[in-house]
Amino acid sequence: MRTVTKVLLLSLTASLFLSGCGGGDTQTEVSLEDTNIWYQAGVERIETSKLQEYITARGGAKNIIFFVGDGMGTSTVTAARILEAQRRGQSGEENMLSFDNFPTVGLSKTYNTNAQTPDSAGTMTAMMTGVKSKAGVLSVSEVSVRANCESSKGHEILTALEMAEDINMATGIVSTARITHATPAATYAHTPERNWENNAKLPQEAIDNGCEDIASQLLSFNYGDGIDVVMGGGRREFIPTTTIDIEGKNGKRTDGRDLRQEWKTANKEGAYLETQADFDAVDTESTEKLFALFNSSHMSYEEDRVNDIAGEPSLSEMTEKAINILDNKNNGFFLMVESGRIDHAHHAGNAFNALSDTIELSRAVAIADELTNDEDTLIIVTADHSHVFTIAGYPKRGNPILGKVQGLDEHGAPKDVDDLASDDLPYTTLGYANGRGFMDLGDETDADASYGIDIHTGRADLSYIDTASAGFHQEATVPRSSETHAGEDVGIYAKGPGSHLLAGVNEQNMIFHVMERMANLSDEK
Repeated sequence: MRTVTKVLLLSLTASLFLSGCGGGDTQTEVSLEDTNIWYQAGVERIETSKLQEYITARGGAKNIIFFVGDGMGTSTVTAARILEAQRRGQSGEENMLSFDNFPTVGLSKTYNTNAQTPDSAGTMTAMMTGVKSKAGVLSVSEVSVRANCESSKGHEILTALEMAEDINMATGIVSTARITHATPAATYAHTPERNWENNAKLPQEAIDNGCEDIASQLLSFNYGDGIDVVMGGGRREFIPTTTIDIEGKNGKRTDGRDLRQEWKTANKEGAYLETQADFDAVDTESTEKLFALFNSSHMSYEEDRVNDIAGEPSLSEMTEKAINILDNKNNGFFLMVESGRIDHAHHAGNAFNALSDTIELSRAVAIADELTNDEDTLIIVTADHSHVFTIAGYPKRGNPILGKVQGLDEHGAPKDVDDLASDDLPYTTLGYANGRGFMDLGDETDADASYGIDIHTGRADLSYIDTASAGFHQEATVPRSSETHAGEDVGIYAKGPGSHLLAGVNEQNMIFHVMERMANLSDEK
């Protein structure tokens, strides 16, 4: 039986919990399960659920597949399902993404303990540990001070993936982001700063107090027999600055370590991959360990990959490969799959790629569903947070979701001309509350006139602009160098043993508690 990891936590009170802050005068070394109010709240929610009589017995799920669409808010899901169908020549609104058809749908409250609008580190920490924490920290409790190593010591929280390894389940991590980025890193790393992806990022205080960079933590992971499948981007975090990779790019490490080689030495029978050809050659029946770094940084957007710009496997291909390797073991598996670049496209104000990557996530979910059995596999699809992404205006049914608004006439008949805003300019259905799309160029210049910029509103005349092109960035209301996350609830879509426990409105850390119970990750008898 696994020994529960002990953590050093400040005494918490109900009043502190309600204010979202930890604190106290004394420190006691006790088990996380006994003291952390977030963890206890999740356990209590499970035990007192109105659906208690329908709960499948602890351990009813042999396998857990956890999908995270990074930044995939409800408006993203809606727009993606419309776009998917419109690419097939349909109206779009009636379409369903694969996970839209799951029998259980709930909502997740995404706030961090110190932030109304969250980041991916704190939100993934909640989902992977059962404990809400601060923005910017990975799988350490809210007692930790961001970017302060010493404050996090003793406050590391066991993750679902670590618990799965502890009970001899096969484990896997798949992401289109850097594998050291916040969402995948929260499954295996414990750090007060999400940006410490390689050793060069560690400040002297972190070095002095023995903190380890995230890439190095992946290599030193010591639960069970180690993570079985890791696929994503981020090669640069694993190789020295003196090394040039297959893309002609230098690594980021200043300690001289090539973690790729260290992994190969420790896993002599394992497969290390960097290319699509490597990926295609993998025999899933004989491969026990797989480590793949397909890009120096993040993997490419799905549409770039489709157009052969990248030469990388798709998210759905990686998901299929991972499942076919993990299910070779008899003890079940835990697999986390992240579509990381939905978030990046939104930050850039680019709906085309955000929606395209959401559609690809739907394909990956469909494949996972097809390869597994509802009776023994719990599949959860959710987002860590949303974005300030809107579907607006009054477009007619079937209006191109990436296009300009064309509405209805006074008799309710569809129009074939663009609707105009109060500035007499057309506008798109999709937009952002803030971000890079805002244009305020000040005094008019010849260049402004040539691009049709209205100097009074700062808006471009979109009449002759192809707003459905991959490179178009939707307009935004508030100017920012990068569009921001949003704070509203995000959807949870689930099927399989215990999935009904996620119906209704949930604190985000509840997701962990459902996974823990149904896979019996704590190995309770």
